[in-house]
Amino acid sequence: MTGATIDTPLTKLVGVRHPLVQTGMGWVAGPRLVSATADAGALGILASATMTVEQLRSAVREVKSRTDAPFGVNLRADAGDAAERVRIIIDEGVKVASFALAPSRELIARLKDAAVVVIPSVGARRHAEKVAAWGADAVVVQGGEGGGHTGSVATTVLLPQVVDAVDIPVIAAGGFHDGRGLVAALAYGAAGIAMGTRFLLTSDSTVPDPVKARYLAAAVQDVTVTTKVDGLPHRMLRSELVDTLERSGRTASLWRAVRHAAAFRRESGMSWAAMVRDGLAMKHGKDLTWSQVLLAANTPMLLKAAMVDGRTDLGVMASGQVAGLIDDLPSCAELVDRVMAEAHAALHRLPDSE
Repeated sequence: MTGATIDTPLTKLVGVRHPLVQTGMGWVAGPRLVSATADAGALGILASATMTVEQLRSAVREVKSRTDAPFGVNLRADAGDAAERVRIIIDEGVKVASFALAPSRELIARLKDAAVVVIPSVGARRHAEKVAAWGADAVVVQGGEGGGHTGSVATTVLLPQVVDAVDIPVIAAGGFHDGRGLVAALAYGAAGIAMGTRFLLTSDSTVPDPVKARYLAAAVQDVTVTTKVDGLPHRMLRSELVDTLERSGRTASLWRAVRHAAAFRRESGMSWAAMVRDGLAMKHGKDLTWSQVLLAANTPMLLKAAMVDGRTDLGVMASGQVAGLIDDLPSCAELVDRVMAEAHAALHRLPDSE
C-alpha cells in the first residue's frame, strides 16, 4: 500500500488512514466489500436496510472477523426496528453509525453516549444545520450527481453552502471517483469524499460480473433520473426496464408496487403491520402520498434482482453519473492507493501560492 496519506478532521474522527468513505449501498455493501475497504485504510459502511436484524448482527460480526480496522453501519432512522439496530451497533462496538435520513435528536444522543460516531447523510443545507445542532459528529452531503435517491442541486453548489453553514466535518458525495475529486472537495472545505459507484465497481464487490459489465459499458448520458421506480427522483443506469417503467401508467405502477411489497415482506420477514408502520414513518415530515409510499416497495426488490441475482432485465442499477468515467475493476486496496497517489500528484501540480 502507498504511504501517501492526507490527515483531515474525518481521518482523526473515525481513525482511518485516508479521507475516503465507501457508502452503504443496499445489497452491495456487505461484509466482503466493507472489510476490504477498511483494510485499505478507508471507511467502509455496511448497508443494513436490506438486512433483517439477525442478518445485521451476523454481518457486523463477519466484518469484525475479517478486519480490525474501523467501519460503520448505515441504517434508516425511520425504520420501525431502528432502536434494535442501534442496539446492535452499540453492543458490537461498531465505530460509526451513518444514516440515509436525519436521525432524531434522541437517537443521536443515545449513540454518542455509547461513543459511536454519528454521520447522517443530507441533501440540503438546512438538514445539515439541523443534525449539527442535534449533535451529529459529521455529515455526508450528496449532490445531484450521486446515485440512488438524489436531489437537483449539483455537488459544487451544495457543498460550499454546507461547509459554510456548519462547524462539523463535511464529507462530499456525488460525482467523485478519483484523486483530483478528493483535492477539489478538500479545496471546498470538505474533510473527505464518499463514493458509491466507484467502490461498487471493484473486484471486492459481490455485484455479479455481467452487471458490472453494464456499468463499465455505460457513457455519462446512459445514467438517468427517473421517478417511476418509487415515485421519487432516483438516479440509475438507463435500461430497457427503465424505459418500460417510464412508459407505464399509474395503474400498472401501483400493481407492480403491490407485488414487490409482498416480495420484500417475504424477503425481510416483516409483517404487513410493520411495513405499514414503516410507511407511516416515511410519510412523517415529508410531502409523500400513499401512492409514493407504496411505490417505495419497488426499490429493494428491483435492486436485488440486479445487484444480487444479476438480472439486468428484471432489476434496476442505481448509479452515480461517474459510472460513465469508470472503465476498470481494481481491488479496494488498489483503488484507495490510486486515489491517494492521484491526490498527491494533483496537489503538487498546483501553482505555488508564494
